Amino acid sequence: MHEIMAKGIFSSNNGMNIYRGCTHGCIYCDARSLCYGMNHVFENIEVKINAPQLLEDALKKKRRKCIIGTGAMSDPYIQLEEKIQNTRKCLEIIEKHGFGLTILTKSNRILRDLELLKSINNKAKCVVQMTLTTYDEELCKIIEPNVSSTKERFEVLKIMRDNGIPTVVWLTPILPYINDTEDNIRGILNYCIEAKVKGIIVFGIGVTLRDGNREYYYKNLDKHFKGLKEKYIKKYGSSYEVLSENHEKLMKIIKETCEKNNIICGVEEVFKYMRTFEEKNNEIQLSFDI
Repeated sequence: MHEIMAKGIFSSNNGMNIYRGCTHGCIYCDARSLCYGMNHVFENIEVKINAPQLLEDALKKKRRKCIIGTGAMSDPYIQLEEKIQNTRKCLEIIEKHGFGLTILTKSNRILRDLELLKSINNKAKCVVQMTLTTYDEELCKIIEPNVSSTKERFEVLKIMRDNGIPTVVWLTPILPYINDTEDNIRGILNYCIEAKVKGIIVFGIGVTLRDGNREYYYKNLDKHFKGLKEKYIKKYGSSYEVLSENHEKLMKIIKETCEKNNIICGVEEVFKYMRTFEEKNNEIQLSFDI
């Protein structure tokens, strides 16, 4: 790890990344892409040591409360969080000022902050997002080696359900010739149904590859799935969007299952839900974008 003093904390839509880089080791990670301009080794985590103070200062200046998002680029519950606790400090600030939160992770470390999440949700709205890609636990260890297992993440979703905290599942990416099967998709959907998730985000049955993450992905294909890299190169070349041959079939299953179980499935609809601030005491809804 290395520490920096960041100049700012928010993106244009009130999103923040408390860390840059990751040690989860997911073989498909888009955040490795060179286009994001990360000028350090991906596993050498950049820690914004002044993130809590930047957040405190920024929220004091907000004229209207809104939803604060985190986890889009770097997981807020990487292993370092246990020691540094920057994520927890930021959640305490969000809770203190009465703002909402949407947080994305693959780790059950989020349970450490359950009481904070409940308090945020009691005042405004807290949405916990969890990525689920692989129902098969052994395959999960290969694709996402250093994170909580799919079953452990499923347990997190149920705990959030039992505590009245809404959840959203990212059912993405789904890797062609690896986990793009009906059994895999139905297994994950059954978890979502049991956990009573509010929404599912799925952009398509496939994965995106570009300079930076493509090389890391292919390196892992060579390591774990012999001969599959050559199959990818032959079929997809250097395409950014790598779509599964089972795309239409599996998307139909997802949409039908969501409709049957009252789960929001449209990407725009899910994001609109997550980005709408709800002040519980006054029953006022405010736009995410201010």
